[in-house]
Amino acid sequence: MNQPSGDEYAYKYSGGMATYCAKHQPFAVYCEQAKKTFFCYGGATKDDNRHLMHLVSYFDHETKSVPRPTILLDKHTNDAHDNPVLSVDGAGHIWVFSTSHGTSRPSYIHRSKLPYDVTEFELVQATRQESNEEVEISNFSYMQAWHDTKRGFACFFTKYQSPAARTLCFMSSSDGFTWNPLQRLAAIEEGHYQISAIGREKVGSAFNYHPHGKGLNWRTNLYYLETPDFGKSWQSIAGDRVQVPLTDSANVALVNDYESEGLNVYLKDIRYDENDRPIILFLTSAGYESGPQNDPRIWNTARWTGSDWDIQEAMHSDNNYDMGSLWLSKAGIWQIIAPTERGPQPYNPGGEIVQWISRDLGHHWEMQTLLTHRSARNHDYVRRPVNVHPDFYALWADGHGRKPSSSTLYFCNQEGAVFALPRSMKADNARPERVSLE
Repeated sequence: MNQPSGDEYAYKYSGGMATYCAKHQPFAVYCEQAKKTFFCYGGATKDDNRHLMHLVSYFDHETKSVPRPTILLDKHTNDAHDNPVLSVDGAGHIWVFSTSHGTSRPSYIHRSKLPYDVTEFELVQATRQESNEEVEISNFSYMQAWHDTKRGFACFFTKYQSPAARTLCFMSSSDGFTWNPLQRLAAIEEGHYQISAIGREKVGSAFNYHPHGKGLNWRTNLYYLETPDFGKSWQSIAGDRVQVPLTDSANVALVNDYESEGLNVYLKDIRYDENDRPIILFLTSAGYESGPQNDPRIWNTARWTGSDWDIQEAMHSDNNYDMGSLWLSKAGIWQIIAPTERGPQPYNPGGEIVQWISRDLGHHWEMQTLLTHRSARNHDYVRRPVNVHPDFYALWADGHGRKPSSSTLYFCNQEGAVFALPRSMKADNARPERVSLE
């Protein structure tokens, strides 16, 4: 599903969609036991670059190669909102959650037959408890599937018309087969988008909301909600117990009131620091339409200090759907890798990828590395793997911003070297090709 814009920018959503969208997480997980980073993405058939296929592969850190990807599922759509996400359980089984965009198509859960292996998967007939019955899990949108080795899966997702147009939900499971009852977290007016993360002891969600009467392109305010006990209870950042679902826009989860400033809020990433305190990465703009009329589009960070939210501006972009991720080092250095440099299709989603660095908790940022340059297509949706390895540091794709096009998957290492994953393979394994900036 896309929204034609009727102007020179052509589409609301466009460009490289293989790792779309910001509300899907994670796309990649590094497993030390296997010395591999497993990843999934939305691919396409050879004859139709708008026919969505769910694919799974891995980068072998010992051989520096990738196998021929496994085609897991034909989703029978051209809607990248159905892109998959990937998680790995404590035994090494690869789980792929194939999302839906609303209720018109089903959702699926697959599990690899063997640990640390992507050659064969089995369909999981997962169920959840509801009114003392076991109900099949067959529909979820905007899935974010986190795994904790001690507690199991923690999943944040969206259900449509339940009761809000986009209602935020949470479920947990110790094994991925039998899930605890669905919990509705927020259903304010027309609903929400959310991003989430798992920390050492807590799991949390940052979200915005859609006010009544303005349509779903208007999303504003920034909220944060967390659970210290894997969903048994929910609280504000200050520790105030919260009765979910939230149904009033004025509530204790509010981080900042952007509605009063007339600003849209686009969520990008959320991390927990060494003290298990959240840092939220998001973008604000004056409107949803592409083009300079809604500049400035400002990247921001919101960091909980232990007593209040420290909100700082970072850098600017030229589209609301420029999407990147946040890295935190043990030395206290922050990095953002995102398409903040203007690309070949300006004011469309994506651009040239830049690695930014902050040494003072987000108060000042400097450009560290320009990762792409003089590209033919915009790059976008830069994803940080779970348990990230320095040799496979970020994953993204490119695509033309104003017309259907071919697309290539890329990754970079921590030093800023960029590699292109093969578009076709003559053998079972291949080495990614180094991309030159010249």
